[in-house]
Amino acid sequence: MLIHALASEMKLEAVTTEYRGHARDLGRQAALGDDIDLVVALGGDGTVNEVVNGLLHAGPDPERLPGLAVVPGGSTNVFARALGLPNDAVEATGALLDALRQGSERTVGLGLASGTPGTEDEAVPERWFTFNAGLGFDAGVVGRVEQHRERGKKSTHALYVRQVVRQLLGEPNRRHGTITLERAGEEPVEDLVLSIVSNTSPWTFLGNRPIYASPQASFDTGLDLFGLSRLSTPAVARYGTQLLTSSPERGPRGKHAVTLHDLDRFTLHSKAPLPLQMDGDHLGLRTSVTFTGVRRALRVIV
Repeated sequence: MLIHALASEMKLEAVTTEYRGHARDLGRQAALGDDIDLVVALGGDGTVNEVVNGLLHAGPDPERLPGLAVVPGGSTNVFARALGLPNDAVEATGALLDALRQGSERTVGLGLASGTPGTEDEAVPERWFTFNAGLGFDAGVVGRVEQHRERGKKSTHALYVRQVVRQLLGEPNRRHGTITLERAGEEPVEDLVLSIVSNTSPWTFLGNRPIYASPQASFDTGLDLFGLSRLSTPAVARYGTQLLTSSPERGPRGKHAVTLHDLDRFTLHSKAPLPLQMDGDHLGLRTSVTFTGVRRALRVIV
């Protein structure tokens, strides 16, 4: 039904992804072609991330590259919801059709993560992310969830909550983190156990509740960072409550919290390899990642 609705307004070729990375390959093909004006991604945040990385495989060029439209089809759909789309595929399709008729679009900034020169991660390929990335605790949670999904478990918010608790109980550096943040012209921020990089706000959703780790984060600015230097039981109770009650006006605050806004470029180093996630996709262990906020990187239909 959704494909029929879209096909009524445009010349459409529908392709079903068949393997991990297929959406990225399709995005790359679209970027290399001369006759494609728009790519519509029907799926969750992982599918959208793959499409974006395919479209931008040779770098951003919003005037030349096809635009992107997103129809939410995953469990959380952070990117689509952050753009203001309904979290329902049928309703979102209707909104996109209205936007296409009206020529409504915007050009959003994205995050780019790369290996840090002079480190063992230097050769790691660059990767774009649309709404968030994380090195450390939250990436460990994502990795645990993916392991359960590979065993056939459905991705639900209850599953995420359970894995947060298990990751917390197994965290070896709860009181003294291993992450250092470095940026040009500033003193390093050391001993972080959690580091969340946001390209927009909210950071994620728990059911229908938006969670704001960095309320000022925006598609129109650089990157924001929220970090914690302690995950003791009192700290978890304090900052967990603040996250659950966060709003567009107020995020978590406290002596163990680090909040930075509108960063163009910075590096996270770790004394030991830590899990990395981008847009909810676990990418393995890293010791050093450089993040860049790239403004006006992608044209989207909204």
